[in-house]
Amino acid sequence: MENKNVLEVKDLKVYFDTEDGVIKAVDGISFEVKKGKTLGLVGESGCGKSLTSKTIIGIEPKTSKATGEIIYHDSKEKTSTNLVALKKNGPEIRAVRGGKISMIFQEPMTAFSPLYTIGNQIVENVLLHRTKDKVEAKKIAIEMMKKVGIANAEKRYDQYPMEFSGGMRQRAMIAMAMSCEPELLIADEPTTALDVTIQAQVLQLMKNLQRDMDMGILFITHDLGVVAEMCDEIVVMYLGKAVERGSAKDIFKDPKHPYTKGLLRSIPVLGDRSKSRLESIEGTVPIPINLPDRCGFYDRCEHAIKGKCDVKPVSITKLSESHQVRCFLYEKED
Repeated sequence: MENKNVLEVKDLKVYFDTEDGVIKAVDGISFEVKKGKTLGLVGESGCGKSLTSKTIIGIEPKTSKATGEIIYHDSKEKTSTNLVALKKNGPEIRAVRGGKISMIFQEPMTAFSPLYTIGNQIVENVLLHRTKDKVEAKKIAIEMMKKVGIANAEKRYDQYPMEFSGGMRQRAMIAMAMSCEPELLIADEPTTALDVTIQAQVLQLMKNLQRDMDMGILFITHDLGVVAEMCDEIVVMYLGKAVERGSAKDIFKDPKHPYTKGLLRSIPVLGDRSKSRLESIEGTVPIPINLPDRCGFYDRCEHAIKGKCDVKPVSITKLSESHQVRCFLYEKED
């Protein structure tokens, strides 16, 4: 039986009005996250990954304007809600944020308050979404701390974030996110600041928790090695748009978009003794303001077609049931 979608993002746009023009930070992205599966959002810094995730739970900047649909399907309540339409600080979105949909932030030292103990901050989330009994909430918090591999959890419960190592803070962040048994976990580059050994442990921990709770995961990263380890489906983002989307096998075995190919070529190969320099994609992601209505990757693309790629926008081409690409090289002729 096919897994049901826990989240559907449809034509999501997040714009900023500035004195110089409109910044199109997220420009019409669509994807689904299935229950029990992991979807990876990948791309360079500045392509709109983190802003997409923040918009899902309603914590995007107040100066932004979001349009489109973010449909959350609550399997317990049997309801579907468009999160974009909810008031940002209203009771409806607050019931979803942290309870139904949780998020692991990129840097746990700034995500945790230094003024309160780790246990206090986990319990606060449990009391808000799961139970009003403080004794039960503390028990849930300690059990979750143990589940994520924090040794001597009873003692650690009363310690402050500064008393935890980087790996332990990340585990505590996962414990807080998982304490209310969410249906969807958003992980925004959760292993960036960790060494390789701790990174592997955190990724395995997330896999185990996903299996135990049958939750969907939206995994945001620029590390394609992590994507290969974690994700069932992948969306490659560039300039706020999805330039390629497919299963992990589609993306890694048969990439189509020149940007995706460039990202894959830049991955170091274990055992390569050629001493050749790693390939890189020339240039940087442009600021998405007052850009011409054309392929956003045109200036950096080695396969750009002058007179075509630079004169009109690119639509999505469906290559198979699981594989889509936004590129003129694969556009079907009328």
